[in-house]
Amino acid sequence: MFRLETEVDKERRILLSGRLHQDNLAASARLRALLTTSGEHEVPLEVWALDEHGAIAGGLTGRTWGYWLHVDLLWVDAPHRGGGLGARLLAEAERTARAERACTRSRLETWDFQAPDFYRKQGYEEIGRVEDYPPGVTEFILVKRL
Repeated sequence: MFRLETEVDKERRILLSGRLHQDNLAASARLRALLTTSGEHEVPLEVWALDEHGAIAGGLTGRTWGYWLHVDLLWVDAPHRGGGLGARLLAEAERTARAERACTRSRLETWDFQAPDFYRKQGYEEIGRVEDYPPGVTEFILVKRL
């Protein structure tokens, strides 16, 4: 007999993550092979564009792991859109991931009302989509070889 709970529990989440990680390593020789490489650890990657006053005009946050760059967030302030700043932020993240972290690919997710065409122009290819996530919106999954 089991009792199911829906409470948020940081200690249990950490325990669950560790156990899943151990099971994954046991099941995958490829994941085990990463343990002795620079791709073993997930490392944050951030690129910031600051205006003349030091305010954030745009930024990109992501992480590298397993020789992949994963872009989590890319945003450019409205007055600076359309001038190539987003492309510069993305290019710098890709350059850093490739040159300093030996990444060979990049991935990201974006919604249909955000920037799928922008990413396609930067060389990303759609490998999947999730319709109605959230309801009425399509999420695109895009990748690029670096």
